[in-house]
Amino acid sequence: MTGASLGAVALLVHDYDPAIDFYTRVLGFRLTADIDQGRKRWVTVAPPGGGSALVLARAEGDRQNAAVGDQCGGRVFLFLETDDFARDHAALTAAGILFEEEPRHEPYGTVAVWRDPWGNRWDLIERK
Repeated sequence: MTGASLGAVALLVHDYDPAIDFYTRVLGFRLTADIDQGRKRWVTVAPPGGGSALVLARAEGDRQNAAVGDQCGGRVFLFLETDDFARDHAALTAAGILFEEEPRHEPYGTVAVWRDPWGNRWDLIERK
């Protein structure tokens, strides 16, 4: 495949509006679409520095609701890249985000794991 790119990743949420609030207000993502489709909405948010968007997909049914916050079986699922780890680590901490660990320095960059309000594990990472 030539010219292909990953445009978006679906992220299960229990309700659209609290998820939109978190991703836009706390993380500073842009709301790029919020289209009413009747019983559901097409909602996308994207980080301010570009990259793939998240499709905030409202969970339907027991199976999807059980997967909210655990879409990757407890592994880090999403990787939020930054150009200034210290700045963004401090901002997320001030916003109430709890990091699971102290920042660590790996051969590929500085990284620390945190969870969003639904339990999804993220890396905040500044690449070398």
